[in-house]
Amino acid sequence: MQKNNIKAHVQELISKHSPKAVDLARDILEHPETGFREFRTAGLVHQFFDSLGLSHQDGLAITGTRADLVGAKKGPTVAIMGELDSLIVPGHPFADPNTEFAHACGHHTQIGSMLAAAAALADPDIRECLNGNIAFIAVPAEEYIELEYRQSLVKEGKLEFMGGKAELIKLGVFDDIDMAMLTHSSTNTAEGKIAYGSINNGAIAKEARFLGVQSHAGSAPHKGVNALQAAQVAFAAINANRETFQDSDSIRVHPIITHGGDVVNAVPSNVRLEMFVRGRTLEAIADADIKVERALKAGALAVGAKVELNTFAAYLPMSVNEDFFEIFRQNAEIVVGSDNVKKGSPRGSSTDMGDLTHLLPTIQPYATGCTGTVHGADFIVQDYQTAVVDPACSMALTVLDLLTEEAKGSQLVRNFHPILTKNAYLELQRGFNRHTIFDGAI
Repeated sequence: MQKNNIKAHVQELISKHSPKAVDLARDILEHPETGFREFRTAGLVHQFFDSLGLSHQDGLAITGTRADLVGAKKGPTVAIMGELDSLIVPGHPFADPNTEFAHACGHHTQIGSMLAAAAALADPDIRECLNGNIAFIAVPAEEYIELEYRQSLVKEGKLEFMGGKAELIKLGVFDDIDMAMLTHSSTNTAEGKIAYGSINNGAIAKEARFLGVQSHAGSAPHKGVNALQAAQVAFAAINANRETFQDSDSIRVHPIITHGGDVVNAVPSNVRLEMFVRGRTLEAIADADIKVERALKAGALAVGAKVELNTFAAYLPMSVNEDFFEIFRQNAEIVVGSDNVKKGSPRGSSTDMGDLTHLLPTIQPYATGCTGTVHGADFIVQDYQTAVVDPACSMALTVLDLLTEEAKGSQLVRNFHPILTKNAYLELQRGFNRHTIFDGAI
């Protein structure tokens, strides 16, 4: 079968199978689950893989799953991925009424795209044309949230890392993967229907626990040490450093209070913060982190409180693979037309796809079809053709270029120079983790 005929047939197959994939994506939307809790979502993926006759490994990093499609001839292995988890977004129209979990980042569309592509590429006629293999990987916990819950999983020995891809890397799930891709949702219509070549910030996560002395807030506040006031001073100190952040470093520091006290008539003695420190490079993140830690200690020092600081590995900055994106761009243009494919702008957000870009050829293009604000209560997928079907076609056609006779995939792998080995990556990630106690009363 000629290449153009194969691609046309794949598009026909995706059109045939996409209603089922879109229905599954809508089902996931209506039953959101946050990271390392995505048991129902993973079960739907298992059922879809079963319907295609694809064997799969389940329970990877608690809820992850991987199905493998073996091509007719030997060659490299490319992964098409989707992320399983939701956010917590009160007020979202599809938020779970009990948990407030909601898909306000479009991960349900990623799963739909991955499965639509799987349905087409698993067709026997297509499989016979493949010189290599395809892994379809549903990844848990891309959103780095609920740190307290995830720390409990680490303490129970169920995880080492609190992000999905880092844990899968450690477990060896990517050891035999040569290339990887995932298409993320976007609301930026200025970038056309599909955007390629964007970069994302890296990030580390921090937890600060201010410990004071509880006393009666009305009759004896002078006998207390107010941990909430310590946190407020820390916020002010962080803000005082913002003018020192270089624009080119794209630093973002955004803390939240997850526990602000216990009762209103007592001086708060236990206040807990979570935050990200994001930046364009690891060096910029490290510099900002020094300033943030100094600010947190200043809060404790100001009122004589203690502060316990925990820093956790999160995401590495995105590295762009121009050659891989060029192959994807050409195929996206086949699907949606050249006028609808644009070079993506830099993002201040972070993703653990950045981790993979340090280890193997990896791309994360973006697809629109959504309105509202990403991570906001108004984020809605309006057009599932654009958000699910078009990315599925673009990735599937890209796979054909990578794994057919021209050997573009093998060439891409040969030309790639990893920034980190797996062992160096794991050492780096473990090096981010640290625990510090500062006593402001001393």
